[in-house]
Amino acid sequence: MPREYTNLFAKLGITQEEIDKKIENVFQTIFFDPSERFYFETDNGMGYMLDTGNIDARTEGMSYGMMMAVQMDRKDIFDRLWLFSKTYMYQKDGIYKGYFAWSVKPDGTHNAEGPAPDGEEYFAMALFFAGARWGDGKEPFNYTQQARDILRHCLHQDTLVKGGRAMWDPENGYIRFVPEADYSDPSYHLPHFYQLFAERADEGDREFWKKAAAASRRYIVKSCHPKTGMASEYAEYDGTPKLLFRKKMQFYSDAYRVAMNIGLDASWFGGSPETAAIIQNLQAFFRENVQGEQYMSYNIDGTVLDEPAMHPVAITATLAAGSLAAPEGKYAESWLRQFWELPLRIGNRRYYDNCLYFFSLLMLSGRYHIFE
Repeated sequence: MPREYTNLFAKLGITQEEIDKKIENVFQTIFFDPSERFYFETDNGMGYMLDTGNIDARTEGMSYGMMMAVQMDRKDIFDRLWLFSKTYMYQKDGIYKGYFAWSVKPDGTHNAEGPAPDGEEYFAMALFFAGARWGDGKEPFNYTQQARDILRHCLHQDTLVKGGRAMWDPENGYIRFVPEADYSDPSYHLPHFYQLFAERADEGDREFWKKAAAASRRYIVKSCHPKTGMASEYAEYDGTPKLLFRKKMQFYSDAYRVAMNIGLDASWFGGSPETAAIIQNLQAFFRENVQGEQYMSYNIDGTVLDEPAMHPVAITATLAAGSLAAPEGKYAESWLRQFWELPLRIGNRRYYDNCLYFFSLLMLSGRYHIFE
């Protein structure tokens, strides 16, 4: 029996024609608009997603672009992005062999050697979906095997590579912020991906992925504040905030994704009362304490800090996406309407906001699919 996906925009009375048109327009803007796109093709048959604020290509953006492409049935774009990633970002030796350098210049020159685990998990899921949707081809387009290879390194780097370290903690099942860290990033936790990895990864690792899915669902709950629903950008294994690059802000850029992730998990696998409460608390805090999109930076207890949010469009988009976990919540409909009326971000910080905008648009439209 085919899976069913909730279309919350339709419940607002928005027609399917309007929804499909908006999805296509946003996709065209991100990938092809002459002034506002951030996907670029190279002369050698590759493509990359440009972080327009930092002028680099990141595994985050490359894997996001691949997920967008497979959801929109654009194998040509997917293959260009994957070929760039394998050619310029994939590490062929050293302690990071089998991982991907998290940041490179548009010409492929490395800005860093280490990986960012959110890139690897998105690469793997997008590749599994590509294999299911289009079938596997010749290397490096043998998508399913490529995904399994990535996940094998993620779990077994310490035994596969001398001096290497795994991206997941083998004891608690949590994804690490970077392999060297014994702490996490709540927005990296994608239990809905891990539940699918438990069906598609190497057979010997499938039990671990089941445990990781359950562990991540628990971790998300304990890392979100019980009153505001906010999670910190980075957090200890017990869920308490950890300050790294920004010495005072806790609820900041990465953390916005937690609501979106909760929404997609609910769309695919049903969610829970605990995660529904997180979304209701988040939506209430921002509806009752913020005018329009005048977001600031915050501590997770709701303390307002003196720096404006860098990605306000992302906040609105992800708060709306969270409605999938709490569709009957007091403010769910108002966030859906606010997001529907919100334009894409323009200018040099558009990359991150508009990635989360597009993912939120897909999931709220029932168009973010699992491919079997």
